[in-house]
Amino acid sequence: MQKNTPPRSTIRLTRRGRIALVVTGAVVVGTAVAVPLLTLAPEEETRPTTLVIPEGWRAAQVYAAVDKALALPAGSTKKSLAKARLKLPHDADGNPEGYLFPATYPLPDRAKPEKLLQLMVDTANQKFNGAPIAAGAQRNAMNVYQAVTIASIVQAEAATRADMGKVARVIFNRLERGMPLQMDSTLNYALNRSTLRTTASDTRIDSPYNSYQRMGLPPTPIDNPGEDAVRAAVNPPPGDWLYFVTVRPGDTRFTADYREHTRNVAEFNAQRAKSAEARP
Repeated sequence: MQKNTPPRSTIRLTRRGRIALVVTGAVVVGTAVAVPLLTLAPEEETRPTTLVIPEGWRAAQVYAAVDKALALPAGSTKKSLAKARLKLPHDADGNPEGYLFPATYPLPDRAKPEKLLQLMVDTANQKFNGAPIAAGAQRNAMNVYQAVTIASIVQAEAATRADMGKVARVIFNRLERGMPLQMDSTLNYALNRSTLRTTASDTRIDSPYNSYQRMGLPPTPIDNPGEDAVRAAVNPPPGDWLYFVTVRPGDTRFTADYREHTRNVAEFNAQRAKSAEARP
């Protein structure tokens, strides 16, 4: 699939809120799995504490959480990347975004940040490179890194686990039609924020993560997706959807008709305005 093609269209086709489609993936904790970190020596009987990495956290959030858990100065974990020797795909170019797998990790007393990052990446490789993820990626004419990139968008955009497959199908349909993805989650990543509010000026920023202005996938994943999102990315259900918006919690509407989508967006905006008026 093509990446970072020069701008083709500034027409905004997907919207959640005013223009937004994003739901912060960090709230989905769900399927944290326990993985061993280090084997304690026989004389060490102190039970380690644990660090939970939620699905959808960005690398920056993971680094900050490891710093805090290991009582390290801010920025220490990010600096440890230079000596971590992470086994990342070639396409990642040394950037572990997408491969810091969400899970519950034990923290022995003398745990090192680079060892913890290694374990996260090793866990991701185990999950992503085995069947059915690798086979599913190949079946959809993409490599595993591209599948993880799509999964990271799915993780950020889907309001519920049940919506993940449909969001993935929207992404595939847009790519196949040569449409820009126009996902606000990629803009949020570029701007280092998480918000439901996106302005027209936001969609004009100069960034490889601006999926309004650039065709194809962003250059890297935009968060660290969980297994459900990755499975959705390699096995989306059939459908012709091109747009979606969550009108209210539990009511995400997918459609291939732009006029229907604009009506759904108008309903969402009315709901949001009503909620704002009700606030003290």
